[in-house]
Amino acid sequence: MPSRRELANAIRALSMDAVQQANSGHPGAPMGMADIAEVLWNGVLRHNPGNPHWVDRDRFVLSNGHASMLLYSLLHLSGYPLDIDDLRDFRQLHSKTPGHPEYGITVGVETTTGPLGQGFANAVGMALAERTLAAQFNRAGHTIVDHHTYVFVGDGCLMEGISHEAASLAGTLGLGKLIALYDDNGISIDGDIEGWFADDTAKRFEAYGWQVIRKVDGHDPVEVATALATARAETTRPTLICCRTVIGYGAPNKQGGHDVHGAPLGRDEVAAARAQLGWSHPPFVVPPEIYAAWDARPRGAALEGEWQARFDAYRATFPELAYEFERRSRGALPLAWSETVQAAVAAAQAAGENIASRAASQKALNAYGPVLPELFGGSADLTPSNNTLWKGSQVVSAAAAAGNYLHYGVREFGMCAVMNGMALHGGFIPYGGTFLVFSDYARNALRVAALAKVPSVFVFTHDSIGLGEDGPTHQPVEHLASLRVMPGITVWRPCDAVESMVAWQAAIERRDGPSALVFSRQNLPHQARDAARVAAIGRGGYVLVDSHEAPELILIATGSEVGLAVAAATELAAQGRRVRVVSMPCTEVFEAQDAAYREAVLPPACRVRIAIEAGATLPWYKYVGFDGRVIGLDRFGESAPAGKLFEHFGFTVAHVVQVARELL
Repeated sequence: MPSRRELANAIRALSMDAVQQANSGHPGAPMGMADIAEVLWNGVLRHNPGNPHWVDRDRFVLSNGHASMLLYSLLHLSGYPLDIDDLRDFRQLHSKTPGHPEYGITVGVETTTGPLGQGFANAVGMALAERTLAAQFNRAGHTIVDHHTYVFVGDGCLMEGISHEAASLAGTLGLGKLIALYDDNGISIDGDIEGWFADDTAKRFEAYGWQVIRKVDGHDPVEVATALATARAETTRPTLICCRTVIGYGAPNKQGGHDVHGAPLGRDEVAAARAQLGWSHPPFVVPPEIYAAWDARPRGAALEGEWQARFDAYRATFPELAYEFERRSRGALPLAWSETVQAAVAAAQAAGENIASRAASQKALNAYGPVLPELFGGSADLTPSNNTLWKGSQVVSAAAAAGNYLHYGVREFGMCAVMNGMALHGGFIPYGGTFLVFSDYARNALRVAALAKVPSVFVFTHDSIGLGEDGPTHQPVEHLASLRVMPGITVWRPCDAVESMVAWQAAIERRDGPSALVFSRQNLPHQARDAARVAAIGRGGYVLVDSHEAPELILIATGSEVGLAVAAATELAAQGRRVRVVSMPCTEVFEAQDAAYREAVLPPACRVRIAIEAGATLPWYKYVGFDGRVIGLDRFGESAPAGKLFEHFGFTVAHVVQVARELL
């Protein structure tokens, strides 16, 4: 039977071989954390490589994602469908082993990591999801949700500010099944971290309300196993295990220094490491007895089988709950969904209210929330402003685990990364709100959601200079444009309550990426539509107002500027002009329509076009071309009442009419 050190050395060998072959990568952390990983994955972690999507598996997150070969080695050795050729293809085009772990690329990778600290925050979201599902579904004598979330973190993860946001929230909520293992090796890319990271990390986490296990020898399996047992025994606090390790352990001439952090060891040092570790096998060769000792499939199948027996008993006793648990785990919407949407959209159109779209958003939540128990909301300390709290909201706290709404505090970045973790865990549709201008604080979490195709719903209110007196620090200008150029995210900016209902519908139904719902502070006029126009909203752009003959001018607008475009079109029509108004609440969805539809909305023959949006003008030239104009805002705003600002910056009927007459 191989020793634990031999099992860990298999990780070290595969990691240094793959990095060496790719001539690129980070061998230091995988070699340094191999002993910790071996203890966790060989007997502690509850998972089934034969069914990587088993719903009650423990979650494992490699937050220090540059150590990706550690995770790929673990997946390969323990029996996931990742073969030795996949490891040979490390960092190569279209391989299953990209430079940093990417969700959806490699089976067994629970989240995309690499931007440091975000994996840690994702793990907080996963632990929150587990605790909430357990409170909602477990019953006396029937425990069907009972797993831990483990996350490896490095010094870089803990230097990033998001670690403060996420760790503080986890401690406040008392997420007792969250266990973080800190690779305390004292080295980062620039060298010895003492010159720039002198925090007392243990005291910091104790101040957050965590259990902290200090000074664990990360190369002593007994100490690591004892620490993990202590962590699992604590049920009311998350745990940080501080593991002192040697980066690049086993490389005799480079271990312990920054040279081993982010570059191949070199052929001579790889050979020296083999000798030092007593690993005599050729590159990418693992002996059968090592594979046999690592194989987690038999144990995993047994663990899942035990759980399935418990779930079968649960189903027999609580059939409706079991159905709901399975439905939510699959990400399927309830049977009543389509009927609910149709009724809500029709009611909004019939009501014809002139309300702020943030208020319309809350109405959408009140309409959809009762049939969506998986909806989990929150706000970064702006609940009354974002209107994210609906009638069925139940606030989550350390003492109340079964709720569906979380006050995230002033933690925009942490909130969005936690939401991503909840969505990736499964069982929830998370949404969270802040002001649009503060999407900058959360931007990298939005980017990772788009990259990993995570269906989080980001609610952004106070969408323009229309928020008024708070001034340019709070008035978004470039934010709509910057979100729209991000691949994979759909950005909805509805013009009234009806479009807001449809925007929420689209976000909830989307399963292949995130949505940004952008709402106004100020009231917006209701737009009259026939049934065909209501149905067309979901196509991202549609003809809202049209002339009886072929248009000579097209006005394109979003959000609060749609009402302005309609008013200007009315005045121009009274002057005998043929004007079409196109409402385009979501350019990404409009671009996904077939060419025939797009050309029917924006006929190429009509080259006189004006786009109107209270934000950066650049994206709109795609639609208006060289012959058109954009009425927008390419400078920062001012502090004044909203009406004064719109007038000052030219968002008036008179100005739109003037520009139209110039073009015509």
